[in-house]
Amino acid sequence: MIQTNTWDSYLEMEEEINPEILRQQRVLSQIKKGIWLYFWLLILEGALRKWVFPSLATPLLIVRDPVAIGVLFLAFREGFFRSNPYTIIALLVTFASFLLTLFVGHGDITVAVYGARIMLIQFPLLFLIGIVFTYEDVIRIGRVLLIITPFMTILMAMQFYSPQSAWVNRGIGGDVTGGGFSGAMGFFRPPGTFSFITGLASFYGFVAIYVVFFWLDKSSQINRWLLVVATGCMLAAIPMSISRTLLFEVVIAFLFGLLAASRQPAYMPRMAGTLVAGIILFVLLSNFGFFQTATEAFISRFESADRVEGGLKGTLGDRFLGGMITAVTETTEQSLFVGKGLGMGTNAGAKLMTGTNRFLISEGEWGRIIGEMGLVLGLATILLRVHLIARMTINAVRALRAENFLPWMLIGFSLVNILQGQWAQPASLGFAVLSGGLILAALKGPDYDDDLETEHIETEEVPH
Repeated sequence: MIQTNTWDSYLEMEEEINPEILRQQRVLSQIKKGIWLYFWLLILEGALRKWVFPSLATPLLIVRDPVAIGVLFLAFREGFFRSNPYTIIALLVTFASFLLTLFVGHGDITVAVYGARIMLIQFPLLFLIGIVFTYEDVIRIGRVLLIITPFMTILMAMQFYSPQSAWVNRGIGGDVTGGGFSGAMGFFRPPGTFSFITGLASFYGFVAIYVVFFWLDKSSQINRWLLVVATGCMLAAIPMSISRTLLFEVVIAFLFGLLAASRQPAYMPRMAGTLVAGIILFVLLSNFGFFQTATEAFISRFESADRVEGGLKGTLGDRFLGGMITAVTETTEQSLFVGKGLGMGTNAGAKLMTGTNRFLISEGEWGRIIGEMGLVLGLATILLRVHLIARMTINAVRALRAENFLPWMLIGFSLVNILQGQWAQPASLGFAVLSGGLILAALKGPDYDDDLETEHIETEEVPH
């Protein structure tokens, strides 16, 4: 009798609980679909602005912001995501800078809102991705990237060998003068489906991380022919991009893979196999004329840039470390507490204020932040990003010791993109947000339960 009453009570509880759980599962599914939409818009935003809806090029610049607002609203409403120390600091610092922008800075509210959205909308999305995505979702992103890679590389080749007046090279808003950026030997740096070469470089840098990971990890069950094709396309993209940034990101991916393999002796043969496969593919590609021409243009660009910047030391020192240091040392008294205003350092902000796409403050990210927000608020924003990526890296190392090296590989891409990536550029911002969120999701490990766990979701507020 007691057992019957207990079972009846359990059934009554199930009837009361299940509808709510099912509703939350549906909302969680909607949030995940929204994040996937964010991913696809990140890849295709430039294509929409160049070829599909050129007359809407300006509003489409922020096409991912409504998606981010929508999924954040759902997450907050359902209690899946609550403010954490990072988002609270970002909110307070950005709000203070917003008020200073209106009353002391440039005073343009449209430009100020555009600048504020970076830390108020996009930055919190990073944490939401880490909360609702699972390890398997991170793997799915990688599989999709590998599928996209051959098509992106074909588009690159078409852009590389076509004149700037060709349809495939149309610029933003259908600009017939072309969307390529100056390269070498009469060739232009192709943007692929993105608005600018920086988006394409980030894309292949992201792809490189997954390429190395899938070569090392056999549990992901990736199709080997797809992996071989994607690897070859990635290697072919390096010279055709005429981008040193893309080359550096691919090299960093291999270095992080090598470091991961060095901690697990069982991975060393796989890493050696990856390097051998890469060399073989590179040799095979070298027999094709299109690859030889692209390589000559890439080498020419590399040599000319080295002469101007003083070689590798100048490239890495001045453009990376030098930019970080001068952002602080060259700060004037006027910008100590009050900057020039949010959004002014972005190209879109410059376009709205002056009618031209040029850097009104600084080309470097740290210089832009301090120039817009002033030294005090700017340093607070910079230190927030430094602390975030430092904590992610520490936890990725811990995961590596537990034989989960996917977060470590993703750090290889996010380290620079979160630390000093040009978040004023929408594509760079998108890749930083996406990759950062994927790191947090990958830290859960492959054994994480994919079922809805409300208590876990509510408490998962900061990096693991």
